[in-house]
Amino acid sequence: MTKSIRSRALTGTALAVAVSTVLTACGGEDSSSDAKAEGTASATPAAAVKDPLVATFDGGLYILDGESLKLTRTIALSGFNRVNPAGDEDHVVVSTDTGFRVLDATGQTFTDIEYKGAKPGHVVRHAGKTMLFTDGTGEVNVFDPAGLSSGKKPEGRTYTSAEAHHGVAIELADGELLSTLGTEEKRTGALVLDGNNKEITRNEKCPGVHGEAAAQNEAVAVGCENGVLIYQDGKFTKVDAPDDYGRIGNQAGSDISPVLLGDYKTDPEAELERPTRVSLIDTENKKLRLVDLGTSYSFRSLARGPKGEALVLGTDGAIHVIDQNSGEIEKKIPAVGKWQEPLDWQQARPTLFVRDDTAYVSDPGKKALHAIDLETGRKLTSVTLPESTNELSGVVAGH
Repeated sequence: MTKSIRSRALTGTALAVAVSTVLTACGGEDSSSDAKAEGTASATPAAAVKDPLVATFDGGLYILDGESLKLTRTIALSGFNRVNPAGDEDHVVVSTDTGFRVLDATGQTFTDIEYKGAKPGHVVRHAGKTMLFTDGTGEVNVFDPAGLSSGKKPEGRTYTSAEAHHGVAIELADGELLSTLGTEEKRTGALVLDGNNKEITRNEKCPGVHGEAAAQNEAVAVGCENGVLIYQDGKFTKVDAPDDYGRIGNQAGSDISPVLLGDYKTDPEAELERPTRVSLIDTENKKLRLVDLGTSYSFRSLARGPKGEALVLGTDGAIHVIDQNSGEIEKKIPAVGKWQEPLDWQQARPTLFVRDDTAYVSDPGKKALHAIDLETGRKLTSVTLPESTNELSGVVAGH
C-alpha cells in the first residue's frame, strides 16, 4: 500500500467495522492442549506485522499483515469461531464455545484473557469502551481495551440481564448502559441503566430486537421487526418501517454521520430472504429511507466509509457506495465475482471489513482476499490463502 493504515487509524477519522451478525455464534475450542494454541505455520516476527487482519477458516485462524496481506501465522482452533476488533491497535476478540478469548493479533498469539460463558454473542465498541454480551448467561462485560496490553483481564463493569437471550449492550460516554430485553423465546426491546446499574427507562415496542449501531451525537439504535428503536438524550423514539413486517437486524454507524445503514427484510416466513433493499435511518429527523440496490447482499455486507458513506457488498460482486444523505448510489466498485448467500448462516460467503479508506473483501470461493482503495476503487493487493476463509476482521483503535 502507498500509505500506512496504522498512521491513518491514528487520525481518529470515522472507522467502520463489519456488522454484528444475524444469530448467536457457535464457537470452537483449541485443537491443542495448550490454551494458547500456537499456530502450525511459521510466523513473521511480531514487529513486522502491520495492522494485522484476522480471518477464520474451518480449523483455525489466519493472521495477515494489513498492508501486504502476507499470511504471517496460522493458529489451530477447531469449531466455528467469530472475530471482532477489540478496540485497540493490537487485539481481536475471538468468540469460541468457551467464551470470548482475546487474541494479541500483533503478537500473533492468544493472551490469557478470557470472558467465559456459553454462546458468546455481540461485541460492540463505543466511546473508548468495549462491550461483550454472552447470550447463554445474559452477562454484559464492559472494559477499556487499553487495559488489554497488560495481558490481564481489565477491570470493568458487569451487568446480568434478567433472562438470558441473544442480545447486545452498549455503554454511552456518560456511563449509561443500554441493553436489550428478552428471553430465549422472545425479544421485546431495550432498557437503559445508570452508572450503578439502576434502571432509568425502557421501551418494549421493539419486537425481535437485534443488533445496534451508534450515529453522530451519540444516537444509538437497535433493530426491530417493524423498524428501529433510537435512544438519544435520555429518551427512546421508535421509527416505524413502511411495512408491517420490516425487519432491520444489522446496522452500521459512523461517528461523523447522523444516518445509520441497516438491512431490510419483509418476509417473516422465508427460509432465507435475499433482500435487495437497505435502510438509511436518519437519527436527527427520525425518518427511514429505503434504497434498492438491484442486487442482494448478506449480513456480512454492511460497512461505513471514512466520509460516512454507506457501503454494501452485493451479490453482484461490487461494493455499492451510497450517499448517506441523499440515498443515491454514487458508484460501484468491482470486488469479487458474482455469488449467492448460502442457506446456512455459518457457511462462508464474501465478507466486507473496512478500516479507514481501505476495504478488505474475502472471496472464499477462490480462497482469496483483496484490499481495495475506496477512493479510487483500485485493488491495492490480493492474496490466495491455503483454505477458504469465513469471518474477517482486524485491529481497529480510536472508536
